[in-house]
Amino acid sequence: MNRIVTYLIASLLLITISQLSCRSSPSSETVLIFWAMGAEGENVQKLIPEFERRNPGIKVKVQSIPWTAAHEKLLTAYAGNSTPDVSQLGNTWIPEFTLLNAIEDLNPWIENSSIVRKEKYFEGIWETNVIDDIPYGIPWYVDTRVMFYRKDILEQAGYKNPPATWDEWFDASMKIKQLAGGIEKYAVLLPTNEWVPFVVAGLQNGSTLLKNDNRYGDFSGEKFTKAFEYIMRFYQNKLAPVGITQVTNIYQGIAEGFFAMYITGPWNISEFQKRMPPALQDKWMTAPLPGPDKNTPGISLAGGASLVIFRNSTKKEQAWKFIEYLSAVQQQLEFYKVTGNLPAVEEAWNDTLFKNNVYVKAFYEQFKHVVPTPKIPEWEQIAMKVQQYAEMASAQKISVNQALAELDKDVNIILEKRRWMLNRK
Repeated sequence: MNRIVTYLIASLLLITISQLSCRSSPSSETVLIFWAMGAEGENVQKLIPEFERRNPGIKVKVQSIPWTAAHEKLLTAYAGNSTPDVSQLGNTWIPEFTLLNAIEDLNPWIENSSIVRKEKYFEGIWETNVIDDIPYGIPWYVDTRVMFYRKDILEQAGYKNPPATWDEWFDASMKIKQLAGGIEKYAVLLPTNEWVPFVVAGLQNGSTLLKNDNRYGDFSGEKFTKAFEYIMRFYQNKLAPVGITQVTNIYQGIAEGFFAMYITGPWNISEFQKRMPPALQDKWMTAPLPGPDKNTPGISLAGGASLVIFRNSTKKEQAWKFIEYLSAVQQQLEFYKVTGNLPAVEEAWNDTLFKNNVYVKAFYEQFKHVVPTPKIPEWEQIAMKVQQYAEMASAQKISVNQALAELDKDVNIILEKRRWMLNRK
């Protein structure tokens, strides 16, 4: 009888332990919420199983968000206290979420990391994540703008190499225009629905775009004015089409020689490879942007996306492990393979994937000379104003001086709240 009772008690204990074990498993598992945008959200899923295998007890739930809705959704989540643990952010959004005190100071994590170190990244790209000497984001992938051009057309114009200076760029453009012999063709496409070429030219010429601790616009300043006048010469001399309706398909336009040069980003490498006719596949190339003179490199914009940890997260340690995982060279390469997004970590560029790719070499050189736009939340509004006045000036509806004076007035209105906040400090 005693043996039967003992057996029953032992069985009950085993069942109880088993039940407790089953109940404790889910509660001991940490679920990390990761928001990623666009195609990145879909493709990063392929890297998750390996992270979970290396980190038993951590599961990553990826929420993919369209880029068009991402900014509003992040702000809504912040207002509703429902931000994710870790997220992808466009690096121009870092200042805004820093001002909201929504994202984590990453210095304490970086100081104890052997994987994420400042010196492993392109300096200009890293700088986009730093506000008041504090890093709030880790570069995940990078982009910038370089020149895509038709080698054969430039050679016909007497340029075996792409233009390296502003003078060469303008001279090559004039000669390409002459080759057309009166037929409506252009040297370069500078769409006025993009603010980048105008801002880049200003930065190349030493303008800071804003002044007095980013309290006021400085577009009518001497350095930006000179750069803006330079770009306007391309429209005034019919070297670039005015407006955006004349070129509806950039790949067809450059293939037909309607224009020969175009400033754009790394996403167009694969598009050019797919869309340019086979006979022209060896007749296009990429090059770093020309600079104001032979002693000044042609800088470009520091673009890309970063990884941040939200302050409200209760799983910061796990979130940092995930950021470190995505920042390792192997994962940077795997992510490039599935998305085409260029790695932020310089060491990854030593791989044959990049060494054997003639089109990405210009990007690697350009990343050594990239700078951020002003790191304030109002920047994207200001950029739209630059675009607006560039369009009017290119169509010669207003003069350069008038456009830049009006631009500064509008920018100063946008910055009014910033001045009020800074004056209260």
